[in-house]
Amino acid sequence: MKESVKNWLSTHNIQYILHQHPAVFTVPEAKIHCGHIEGTHCKNLFLKNKKTGQFYLVTIPHDKRLDLNEFRRMVNALKLRFAGSDDLLKVLGITPGAVSPIGLINDFENKTIFIIDNDVWNAEKICCHPNINTETMQIPRSDFQKLINATGNVLEIKKLPYSEPLQEE
Repeated sequence: MKESVKNWLSTHNIQYILHQHPAVFTVPEAKIHCGHIEGTHCKNLFLKNKKTGQFYLVTIPHDKRLDLNEFRRMVNALKLRFAGSDDLLKVLGITPGAVSPIGLINDFENKTIFIIDNDVWNAEKICCHPNINTETMQIPRSDFQKLINATGNVLEIKKLPYSEPLQEE
């Protein structure tokens, strides 16, 4: 974990347990290397409305597949697409494969709307990367909620629409 992330978490009194593991880029890889970590594991999508430029970070349970068409209608953003790696680095300070709610601590201009599935928001423990995909943070619900609120980003807790998962997920 970068020192800047550690310092931010310490400054905001966020409690967590850090687990190290080989780099993971997919849900199947994460299940192999992180499946033993207790808690609700997250999958994160960084999206951009091509029409307005609005960014969205969407956090869902790792075993779900967001129905993007329904989601577009839900947020009234029909031109919603995956944001590019340049936007990801510029806005959240992270690279593909390490997308995480923790990236919001780098969104100093609060350009991102954070949308989280209510099942993740209400989980006892949330597991996500600390902006690097070789580590997983296990965060108690109250500390995770405190962390998100401390970023100052717009927060929307929703029952998100899902489609059937892909075979490899």
